[in-house]
Amino acid sequence: MKITIQRWLLPLLVIAVIAIAGCDNSSATSSSSTPSPVASESVSPSPVTQASNSQLANLPRLEGKATVVMVVKGSPITIEVDGTNAPITAGNFVDLVKRGVYDGLKFHRVIREPQPFVAQGGDPQGKDPKFPVARLGTGGFIDPVTSKERYIPLEIKPKSAKEPIYSMTLEQAGVNVQPVLKHTRGAIAMARANPPDSASSQFYFALSDLPFLDGSYAVFGYVTQGMEIVDKIEQNDRIDSAKVTQGLENLKS
Repeated sequence: MKITIQRWLLPLLVIAVIAIAGCDNSSATSSSSTPSPVASESVSPSPVTQASNSQLANLPRLEGKATVVMVVKGSPITIEVDGTNAPITAGNFVDLVKRGVYDGLKFHRVIREPQPFVAQGGDPQGKDPKFPVARLGTGGFIDPVTSKERYIPLEIKPKSAKEPIYSMTLEQAGVNVQPVLKHTRGAIAMARANPPDSASSQFYFALSDLPFLDGSYAVFGYVTQGMEIVDKIEQNDRIDSAKVTQGLENLKS
């Protein structure tokens, strides 16, 4: 009975955790907070793109892979960022790391009960020591060029597809196949509000396998070293620094 209750509760935590409530009054949930299991067979769906070409062209892109070392409480976490399968999402993250956006920011939501779930951070408002802790999770990166918050489209590449699907979940796109980048333990993905194109700078680490999030949130890399450090992250711990150590030449602005 205990295991059954945990499995029932965990998907509901998506509503409270993997969302940034910074988009008007949007409900902080995905369009499908408990996605149905996807088929294991590979197919070749046609790319579905709602994000305009101009929107994509104006965003950073990672053409290939990069390595980011994030230091938390003095200990390094090595992340392989996958621009091959998530070029826009990975490019956004690497660009923000390069800008120093994540240095000093808090992990404002860490949930391990009823079982390990996520450690979420990346709200730039956390650099202000006077900003109310209770309101963290409502902000994103303000682009100094436009003075507006930079949003990126939801980007998920199904297996056997040549290009990612943008601006919709795989369920919304009618694609019944697993994504290339899955929510396995150690995955890093973008947090967002209900609108699919509402991700900005907030991210989360998957503290365990979270298959019910696959196809609804954009994974863009994996922890390759230092997962034991991720496991020890507590709420309000800060990111000491984040640096691109390899692959910066693959970032195209």
